[in-house]
Amino acid sequence: MPSPTRDDSKVETGQSEDGSADRSQTGERLVCALEMEMTNCSLHGCSKVDCVNCDGSISRNGGDSAEVSVPLSLSGKRSVPMEGENLYRLRDRKFLLEDKKRLCVLSLGAAVLGILLMIIHAEICPLVYKPGSNIALIINCSISLSTGCLLVFIIAFHYKDIRLFIIDQNQVDWRIAMTSHRILMITLELLVCVIHPVGTYWEVGLHFNSSSSAPLCVSNHHNEPLMDMELLLSVLMFLRLYLVHRTILLHSKVLLSASYRSIGSLNNINFTFRFVLKVLMNKYPGRTLLVFILFFWLTASWMLTLCERKTQETTGRIDTALWLIAITFLTVGYGDVSPKTSCGKAVCLLTGVMGVACTAMLVAVVTKTLALNKGEKHVHFFMLDIQISKRIRHAAANVLRECWLLHRTNLIKSNRGEQRRHQRCLLEAIRVFRHLRLKQRKLRDYVSEMVDLPKMQMIMCDLSANWNNSYRELEQRILSMEQKLDELSRCFHQTSELLSHVLRNRNPEIR
Repeated sequence: MPSPTRDDSKVETGQSEDGSADRSQTGERLVCALEMEMTNCSLHGCSKVDCVNCDGSISRNGGDSAEVSVPLSLSGKRSVPMEGENLYRLRDRKFLLEDKKRLCVLSLGAAVLGILLMIIHAEICPLVYKPGSNIALIINCSISLSTGCLLVFIIAFHYKDIRLFIIDQNQVDWRIAMTSHRILMITLELLVCVIHPVGTYWEVGLHFNSSSSAPLCVSNHHNEPLMDMELLLSVLMFLRLYLVHRTILLHSKVLLSASYRSIGSLNNINFTFRFVLKVLMNKYPGRTLLVFILFFWLTASWMLTLCERKTQETTGRIDTALWLIAITFLTVGYGDVSPKTSCGKAVCLLTGVMGVACTAMLVAVVTKTLALNKGEKHVHFFMLDIQISKRIRHAAANVLRECWLLHRTNLIKSNRGEQRRHQRCLLEAIRVFRHLRLKQRKLRDYVSEMVDLPKMQMIMCDLSANWNNSYRELEQRILSMEQKLDELSRCFHQTSELLSHVLRNRNPEIR
């Protein structure tokens, strides 16, 4: 073991500061030597120690020329990561978040492109496609290509998400992040995104194997099972729109704001899509509901048109579908138009459920919009209180007037009919007066319940300030009284001394 030595050339006998610095350096080297001894006991006996660094690392040279650095703390354990490594982790985390947002946008774009191509394929099918035409094959190939790109983007997004999880948890093995729930969600996403119509490929195979020349289309009556399968796959492509909520979440100001994240972490708030949706409904309730209702209305109308097109009914037209979806969404249901296919009935059922939910949210939004705020409530109830007070004064005056009239009729001894009339008028005035007093009491009880916490806090702060001032004044008065009592006691003491001195001087004369 190399013994720690002191550099004699740097030591000066007349300087105490240099001596203390050398003693501290010697102490650090001794601690490093002890750590080296403890480490050598746990290492192989054949390892040879070459040098000891006092920054907490031990360099060992064995038979190889390579050096192995083992960071140590004061207790012989591995030290925490350096500050530079944390900075690198933060930089990598920032880049991964940017990549996730970019991949999410690309995934949504590929999904929307595939849906638009599917809609074009379904709409131009009975008009453009001709026997021997390759337009259907080209469009289906484009849909398949966009689906492939979407799958690649989804896989890349989850790859970035796993890397971000590894950085956040400070792990080194990516398999730690592959839980059963994550694997299930990734598999489900890939299954949802892979769905797209492939009927044209089947029709091309049939064209080469048989004499069929017309391309497969939802309005044709050939190959009914394949047509139903293509219809189902086309409708299920709208499940790709689940990517909208992920895009809104990753690009929302709530998630991008550092203040939101800091306060949310202090209050144990998870920034999920539900929280972002609540924030949007709180800030822009009408706009959010309007966008959702219009989007759902158009999407459900086109899906109903696609489902009902092969029946050759009026529900297969877009104008009739828009009307049917609207009256179903509003839960009116005139019954003049009804779906004929199972797919159309399912779309109408989903529309009714969504209509009930949106109606409830719309009622809540309208109620919140029409509700009075605190200031408006205070003004309104204050004016009501003034009006009721005026009516109470008038009712009290009516009671006094009827009492005087009844008393005058009793004095002049008029007929009984007039007395009974004044008695009835008096009882009615008393009833009105009591009713108004009860109404005023209820109004004031309701207003007292509306007193907000800031106002109570201000009142309590004022009371506390007044009590503190009174306490300080009382302390000052007590101190002044103590000072006066000390002066009085001093004066009494001096007076007693003077009296005793005078009595001593006069005592011989008295004798």
